Amino acid sequence: MSSTVAPGSKGKVLLAYSGGLDTSCILVWLIEQGYEVLAYMANVGQEEDFEAAREKALKVGATKVFIEDLRRELVEELVIPTIQANAVYETVYLLGTSVARPVIARSQVAIAQREGCTHVSHGCTGKGNDQVRFELAYYALDPKLQVIAPWRIPEFYKRFPGRAALLEYAAQTNIPVSQTPSKPWSTDENLFHISYEAGILEDPNVTPPKDMWKLTVDPEEAPNTPERITITFKAGKPVRVTNEADGTDVTDPLDLFLYLNTVARRNGVGRIDIVENRFIGIKSRGCYETPGGTVLRAAHIDLEGLVLDREVRAYRDEHITPVFGKIMYNGLYFSPEGDMLTKMVPMTQTNVNGSVRVKLYKGSLTMEGRWSETETLYDMEQSSMDVQGDFEPTDSDGFIKIQSIRLKKWGATLQKN
Repeated sequence: MSSTVAPGSKGKVLLAYSGGLDTSCILVWLIEQGYEVLAYMANVGQEEDFEAAREKALKVGATKVFIEDLRRELVEELVIPTIQANAVYETVYLLGTSVARPVIARSQVAIAQREGCTHVSHGCTGKGNDQVRFELAYYALDPKLQVIAPWRIPEFYKRFPGRAALLEYAAQTNIPVSQTPSKPWSTDENLFHISYEAGILEDPNVTPPKDMWKLTVDPEEAPNTPERITITFKAGKPVRVTNEADGTDVTDPLDLFLYLNTVARRNGVGRIDIVENRFIGIKSRGCYETPGGTVLRAAHIDLEGLVLDREVRAYRDEHITPVFGKIMYNGLYFSPEGDMLTKMVPMTQTNVNGSVRVKLYKGSLTMEGRWSETETLYDMEQSSMDVQGDFEPTDSDGFIKIQSIRLKKWGATLQKN
């Protein structure tokens, strides 16, 4: 490989590396531009041969390769708080890609600082959300770091207008290329979810082929017998999952979440197909599988109905849930507002203690019961239509009269008109 610029003369860059065609070509191109390139991979639960990727990165020119296992901090620091907030984007998207970006970026910045890198780089496209998420995190965590985004550099994207050009470059520079056929869509995977977009999915009226879905069983082909589990929460955090049918009893946060994934996947739970609004202003069609997260969020919402104060829940639902979701989606986790919200969420969860019984069946979820041994907002006698308890029905008379004052005034105005 020839180079017109001395390797390392422009500084040291830490590249977020996937082992795929794009980032392998970027790695070699950065070396051609005069950078010393270190490769970084984050294990966030995706199915990946990390050692093979390490060998590939070293073979094509990386001076060092870092593989960081971030699964536990992803679950404990991002996934669980997102569940506590019931966060969602545009009412349906459970933020599967978004929640992984802060831990990936944070680790990349920490390694870059430790290794004395002047730059960080990534392989995100110039039209997507991830470029924004990564770079805003980089700048918040280390304002002095410089970012190289090849897919926004005309010299790069004009040289490589498509996969054919990348394959030709790979052949010229001895980059090993997988012989696995390219699928007509792109994916991003972590332990929370997998996303599918682009290619044939860009037509929002194209039904995804059955073989696209990787994680979950087709709901129509899921078992004919329902599966039942019990999820226990403490301060809004899942602390235990039990399944009497197979004897499972899990308490470790990471193992608990991985088990929920297993149960949801085999019962076809967690698929959605949507059109969303990207932060940069473009509409995008995406298909997502979020098996364990779908179960956990539904159970958490159900328990809150039993134990959470009405006004606390209303305030959280109006002022925290949608904003938290938007901040995560837009890549503003590391921001003043992100910091404030992450501190507010636990304050709403102090009393979210109890258990929920969940039935999973052919893609659906049913909450079959819930209870709490510590929270007493729900009073069976007070709620009963058959037992008076300590509630005096005549008290409702005054309540209704007070509530009707403004309505009577409004009604009188309508009659005059």
